Amino acid sequence: MVHGGAGDFGSLKTDRDTLRYLEGMRSTLEHGRQILQSGGSALETVEQCASLLEDDPVFNAGAGSVLNEDGKVEMDAAIMCGETLHAGAVAGIGNIANPIQLARVVLAEGEHVMLIGAGAQRFAASRNFEYMPDRYFLTPMRLAEWEQARLIQGNGLEGADAASLSGSENKYGTVGAVARDRLGNLAAATSTGGIANKRYGRVGDSPILGAGVYADNETCAVSCTGVGEDFMRTVLAKTLSDMIEFKSLDGPAAAREGIDYLMRKVKGRGGFILIDKQGRCASAFTTRKMIRGWIEQGGETLCQF
Repeated sequence: MVHGGAGDFGSLKTDRDTLRYLEGMRSTLEHGRQILQSGGSALETVEQCASLLEDDPVFNAGAGSVLNEDGKVEMDAAIMCGETLHAGAVAGIGNIANPIQLARVVLAEGEHVMLIGAGAQRFAASRNFEYMPDRYFLTPMRLAEWEQARLIQGNGLEGADAASLSGSENKYGTVGAVARDRLGNLAAATSTGGIANKRYGRVGDSPILGAGVYADNETCAVSCTGVGEDFMRTVLAKTLSDMIEFKSLDGPAAAREGIDYLMRKVKGRGGFILIDKQGRCASAFTTRKMIRGWIEQGGETLCQF
């Protein structure tokens, strides 16, 4: 399963605009299918699928990341292995094309789970990650969104809440992928540029284990999208896992209970994708729409808005 954000997507004025998102979903899913069919791991699959979405500027991650209050890109990402519970995360980084790949290296080295800011940048340099110039991220669409956000919110963001920051009349951006391989191993990945005109240094749920991402072979793999503060307050990804473990729910039932919990506790804005330990796919969201796609147990490729 993959997702590309949630919201009302009122900025999509034509069928062509919608098709552009769905084409990105479909091609990413087919790439993931090829990896799994060739014997690749769930962890490899979610890393590569998230990387493809980071490379596509229509999605708010990697090349398409939104800009913070200073007109700069600050990205967050995390990846988790359900077999071992090993994970890697980075937060507040810039000028790296694929933050999810950097998070994977953090996971692989195993010393720490999360690196942030200047420390993460130093780590990336020491592992020979290519430094991308600012112009790689400053797409016309993101610059226009930033200017609009500044007009609405002002420069200092005083009095702005999470809904206004994240563009509640447009979309909440994040990309994510979850997978189950032929060995039954689960993995999850989430990557984001955050919310437009966010405060410098703000970190959302995407790199936080149990909030925006989680994977455990005994339960499920989850990737979330939406207003990160809502998912952090409810620790929603781990809550979904706990519903499966302690209430003996399957993925679809946990998704229904989980989205109700998100609304009841914090009136949360956003959604998630989930694959349970049996390979059942589920998703739920509280916004008008969520871009997501899935291939359930080797079947048909499906994408929806």
